[in-house]
Amino acid sequence: MVMRLRILSVNVSQPKIIAVMDGEPVLSGIGKRPIGRDRVFVDRLNIEGDGQADLAVHGGPDKAVYAYAASHWPWWETEHHLPCSPGTFGENLTLESGDETEICIGDRFHWGDVEMEVAQPRAPCFKLLIHTLREDAAQLMTLAGRCGFYLRVTKEGFAPVENACFERSYASGATSVREAFFAVLGKASAESLQQVRAAPGLAENWASAVDRRLAARPG
Repeated sequence: MVMRLRILSVNVSQPKIIAVMDGEPVLSGIGKRPIGRDRVFVDRLNIEGDGQADLAVHGGPDKAVYAYAASHWPWWETEHHLPCSPGTFGENLTLESGDETEICIGDRFHWGDVEMEVAQPRAPCFKLLIHTLREDAAQLMTLAGRCGFYLRVTKEGFAPVENACFERSYASGATSVREAFFAVLGKASAESLQQVRAAPGLAENWASAVDRRLAARPG
């Protein structure tokens, strides 16, 4: 099914200190801001100008680009009084829409010359709390499954920034991003866990987390 998602903003940041905890600086690239260029180069690890601090848990080929839908903003702003703007959730691509129930693991997208594949949901961490100044931000994202998604870059190239669209070229239809999210961070049946585990294109680290949940089930 054809899906065209308008890109509202392309956001990048180099790691910087966002807080001090227990006397130690917390370094993060979560504070992303819109870029002011007409186009940008996207390689297999990053959008040009972007970076991650802790490569053990952030970044890498399966987390090269993070996308989040602005269609979630009214929920955050009206129900939870969190003002939203591009980069609020540390995303590289602020999309006009793109609900996690409509987008599946393994879906492929074109953005200019760049080709990408949906690899996994985003798992919120403590740095989101620091960035949003909200202690409940990660909990709210987890309960609602309004997580956004990570993409791997399968073809590098230049992509437009202004008046750009994110166009789905292939829909896997196997497992939605939200189903994959709850398989690791919510409640899921054994059948659902197995379905998520079999999703084509699922990131290795997310697959391993699903394996741990399957192994922990009784019987």
